[in-house]
Amino acid sequence: KMLNNKSVLITGGTGSFGHRYASTLLKKYRLKRLVIFSRDELKQYDMEMRFRQNKDYDSNIMRFFIGDVRDRARLEEAMRDIDIVIHAAALKQVPAAEYNPMECIKTNIHGAENIIQAALSNNIDKVIALSTDKAANPINLYGATKLASDKLFVAANNMSGGRTRFSVVRYGNVVGSRGSVVPLFENLIDKGERQLPITHEKMTRFWITLQEGVDFVLKNMERMQGGEIFVPKIPSVRIIDLAKAMAPNLPVKIIGIRPGEKLHEIMCPSDDSHLTIEFMDHFVITPSIRFFSRENDFTTNSLGETGKAVNLGAEYNSGTNPNFLTTNEIVDYNNKP
Repeated sequence: KMLNNKSVLITGGTGSFGHRYASTLLKKYRLKRLVIFSRDELKQYDMEMRFRQNKDYDSNIMRFFIGDVRDRARLEEAMRDIDIVIHAAALKQVPAAEYNPMECIKTNIHGAENIIQAALSNNIDKVIALSTDKAANPINLYGATKLASDKLFVAANNMSGGRTRFSVVRYGNVVGSRGSVVPLFENLIDKGERQLPITHEKMTRFWITLQEGVDFVLKNMERMQGGEIFVPKIPSVRIIDLAKAMAPNLPVKIIGIRPGEKLHEIMCPSDDSHLTIEFMDHFVITPSIRFFSRENDFTTNSLGETGKAVNLGAEYNSGTNPNFLTTNEIVDYNNKP
């Protein structure tokens, strides 16, 4: 199996994704080492306590590193003898980034640069960086920093001479992740609120469960050649339908679009259509630059799956997505493990 006897490091590993990714790895593979790298000691302590109840937990395998992706020297220490890096650390709250732009840039852009340099100096095999739909045609600072980060990771394949391979995974809203709309609505419903706040009645979002996100990242670790941005084909939801699914008897209150928020999200922009390849269950946005160490042919991936170029001008947009969830499907989706 791909990850047996490998050492894996997850930056931002105490977040929703890190928790699920770590438990999935422990369940499916016999790892040599699993390093959780993050800057909050309390979250690390809580995570370690939770994992001690996990039958797959082994204190000899799972390690916790306090550190910040802004600190390159610490990253270089943490990546010693690591084979694979999953970069999930980011400042990702859209309004917070609008009000604290320099902090967002330091973590999301300079942090990405530090990950790349530390990975190159440690001869890491593969690095997958998590992106976001907000990085496509960004209008907010968070999205702009993640676009810059994506470009850094793609271009890093030219710096490595083919030794370390870097790819990006981009997907939409994760159902129930911390700071997202589902926990917000649940909290308001539990408190007995009389109405749910909706920013706009036409707003749509891409929808993916945490486990689907984790499985997609794992699959792309096998598919990747380096330089791809992987985008899953996933359903959309109308936020007004989400409110109805979660609280059928509560009215909604339109509160207006927040700073830096879009009406619909995009994962494959039309301006990148000449670079986009469609596979059965995902898209790949290929690099806009030429790699000198190998051919830029991404129509067949490392698993032998083949894709074809999309039509010029095609866009993968949450508002025009052919796959929308009904209110009943949203209920089922939100209850998935």
